[in-house]
Amino acid sequence: MKHHRARALFLAAALIATTGACAAGTLRFGTDPSYPPYEYKLPDGRLAGLDIDIGNAMCAAANVKCVWVESSFDGLIAGLQARKFDAINASMAPTAARRAVMDFTQPVYPADIRLVAERGSGLVPDAAKLVGKRVGVLQGSTQAAFAKTSWEKRGVIVREYQDQDSIYADLVNGRLDATIVVGPAARLGFLAKPQGARFELAGPRIDDPAILGASSVIGVRKGDGKTLQALDAALARLKQDGTISRLENTYLGADQAAK
Repeated sequence: MKHHRARALFLAAALIATTGACAAGTLRFGTDPSYPPYEYKLPDGRLAGLDIDIGNAMCAAANVKCVWVESSFDGLIAGLQARKFDAINASMAPTAARRAVMDFTQPVYPADIRLVAERGSGLVPDAAKLVGKRVGVLQGSTQAAFAKTSWEKRGVIVREYQDQDSIYADLVNGRLDATIVVGPAARLGFLAKPQGARFELAGPRIDDPAILGASSVIGVRKGDGKTLQALDAALARLKQDGTISRLENTYLGADQAAK
């Protein structure tokens, strides 16, 4: 018990000592609450989801107060650089482009990137089979970077949207043929709902080591080593005591958490 308390005090001190936008005893996370089961809003307006619970657990481990700042996903990096918050907690993958402008924690959980298309369409996540097809992606996301880099030049029509719900709406009304999205987010946010009944996860998981193979991480401003150290220490503790695994199972299911 004394050891755990001492470690919590160390984490709190590291966060409080951080230079920049961090207020004493407070850690501000930027997030986009439109991506269930990772981050979303309850009917009463409260934030919920895997990333939200992990972030709150990290703040509790560090004995600091969590403050959540909402933003569109494609505005998160700019918000971080403008010091509107201290870290990005939004199921973000550490791409090379992002590493050039920010630093990342150790991996939080693995990614499961999938193609969603109408049942019976025969579509699979292969550019050769998607030539001329309209694929919606979340603006600023890893999926968007992958599709534009690997598929668009091969004849796939890639359309970017500011939020995933608009992509789902255009799938339903026929303006899109498919979308690339994190599998659990598609299951909970679309496939499990009435409007998603005609659709499915089409084909196997998309594995691209250069872009999509990374796990989700938390991003901090470039050079903000004190915040990064404190977050990594909190993550290590939550992995060691089983908190991360328990939350993965709660939100993603045991089969997804193991991927």
